[in-house]
Amino acid sequence: MRLLFLCSRNQWRSPTAEKVYQNDPRVEVRSAGISASARCRVSEKLLRWADRVMVMEHAHKQRLREQFPELARELHIDVLDIPDDYTFMNPELVALIRERVEPLL
Repeated sequence: MRLLFLCSRNQWRSPTAEKVYQNDPRVEVRSAGISASARCRVSEKLLRWADRVMVMEHAHKQRLREQFPELARELHIDVLDIPDDYTFMNPELVALIRERVEPLL
């Protein structure tokens, strides 16, 4: 299964999720950001690559629908509901990611 993790700027949350699952044999993972200032910005190519898109907030799902209206209808998007309160690989963030992602795998 191919998982694409999205947050705003691809700085803390989605790169952490990618790192947590990068060596998991069940999945292939990538991460990106929705904002124009993201380090790696989400693209149509990345969205088409993914079997599941996992966004951190409901606002990210809405932005995806606005930026990619045709494609968004075809996507399987899960909202993990993880606030932007953590830095990269923060232990609490890692625990939240695992708690929210595992039931979806």
